[in-house]
Amino acid sequence: MVSLATFTKDTVPVTDFDPYAEEVLIDPYPYYEQLREAGPVVLLERYGAYALGRHDEVHAVLSDAHTFCSGAGVGLTNFNTEKPWRKPSIILEADPPHHARTRKVVARVLSPASIGRLRETFEAEADALVDKIIQMGHFDAAKDFSEAYPLKVFADAVGLPAEGRENLLPYGDMVFNGFGPMNERFTSRLAKAEESVKWINNVCQRENLTPNGLGSDLYKAADAGEITHEEAGMLVRTLLSAGLDTTVFTLCNAMLCFAKYPDQYEVLRENPQLARQAIEEVIRFEPTFHSFYRTTTKPVEVAGIEMDANQKICVFVGSANRDPRRWTDPDKFDVSRKATGHIGFGTGIHGCAGQMMARLEGDILLRAFAKKVRSIELMGEPVRHYNNTVRGFKQIPARVVAL
Repeated sequence: MVSLATFTKDTVPVTDFDPYAEEVLIDPYPYYEQLREAGPVVLLERYGAYALGRHDEVHAVLSDAHTFCSGAGVGLTNFNTEKPWRKPSIILEADPPHHARTRKVVARVLSPASIGRLRETFEAEADALVDKIIQMGHFDAAKDFSEAYPLKVFADAVGLPAEGRENLLPYGDMVFNGFGPMNERFTSRLAKAEESVKWINNVCQRENLTPNGLGSDLYKAADAGEITHEEAGMLVRTLLSAGLDTTVFTLCNAMLCFAKYPDQYEVLRENPQLARQAIEEVIRFEPTFHSFYRTTTKPVEVAGIEMDANQKICVFVGSANRDPRRWTDPDKFDVSRKATGHIGFGTGIHGCAGQMMARLEGDILLRAFAKKVRSIELMGEPVRHYNNTVRGFKQIPARVVAL
């Protein structure tokens, strides 16, 4: 591992650390440890952004949307001074008071009461998928399991047509790459995304959605005058980028954790009711989000460091979730842990709007898995999916043994 070299300038540790380098994306945690120990605030010299790696500072910034806004973009690009490469999200990249109007509609559509009606269908699909991989024996825990389930149940719940769903993950990959620098990883995905973008724009139109899905519910809110019909289509698009890739990668990370730590899978297998708690620990231990940004709206002091207005701040969620100042044995995967307080879904008014859906899917699928599978074992080296913002896998060769 290359050392994260720092020097001090005007009381701020400065580093040439590149969080988007491939070696960092492979295993960021040693780098995160160095980042945290360098100080509560570190300047990323090559990007001109401050970096926060400790839990308390990350939590404080995410909780104060008035001082640290999202409307200037949640990526490295500053919408105040640079033209966005795409039309900003009207919920993720919007600030109060505009944010409250669209967030209220999405929160209602994705509320526990709303998505609770999906449980029976989700459970049936989970049982069928687990039975299928048991019959296969050897399978790809990324594509055959972690991708297959959300691409079926979530896309059905939104009301998408069955044909063309292969475009969903490439579209989300493009969006999340855009939260980082405009590097080769982003530009290559953008160059290949034309068909995916065209398909997404088409299926987000009301006439292409099933009448009783979550997407249709957003258009009903437009009928009631809460949002415009154009905004309804944009919010359906937001659901598709925010509610799919992250769930897929969370399930990938869960499968890999249970294969690597069979003692922890044994705890879950003996008590499948721990599935919800286990998902929370997966998100703490191996969060899907690598990092994202906020922008200061005024001069502010963070951990004794004075920052100007319009300053980009990178919050390292993965680092905060392993901060020993917050967690006991943070580098230990422990499904018995009460992981309350992790910020894998963010926090504050811009906390992930789809987190209840992700939790529902994870809880149901892991519970079905634990009830039917005795063990999961890796059968080869997992192949990482490289993205500027989210961490997951595109292949996890594995085998399962049934109970």
